Amino acid sequence: METFHETEIRVRYAETDQMGIVHHSSYLVWFEVGRSDLCRARGFSYREMEEEGDALLVVAESYCRYKSPAYYEDVLTVRTQVAEARSRSLRFHYEVYRAEDDTLVAEGETLHLVTDRNHKVRSLPEVYRERLLDDGADAFPEDQPPS
Repeated sequence: METFHETEIRVRYAETDQMGIVHHSSYLVWFEVGRSDLCRARGFSYREMEEEGDALLVVAESYCRYKSPAYYEDVLTVRTQVAEARSRSLRFHYEVYRAEDDTLVAEGETLHLVTDRNHKVRSLPEVYRERLLDDGADAFPEDQPPS
């Protein structure tokens, strides 16, 4: 659970405020992008987990600490890792760095409860738990988009 998956983000104008600084709400969106990319890198998509595994990840907690401002057109690296995997919950940890100078811009966590389509808490199917915890899992083939 120590390996980070990295996702590159370029700050869009719409993600900044009047002062030209990235709006605080953008970071939670980027955390989601990082989570989704981590899942694809481990060989499955959120959609597959929801449709085939009847397992939905509901955000129960979110936390973000802002360390340094990011600006329009900055290239950022969102580093995502599974920090904790319990039978009915997952915790992800994130670090956002500015690529140009390797400055830590923000860090955070999200806690997710696993539910079924009827919103009942359930256990995470073992196949997804194994893939999330396996840093060497097979990613989607480059010529095949995720489901």
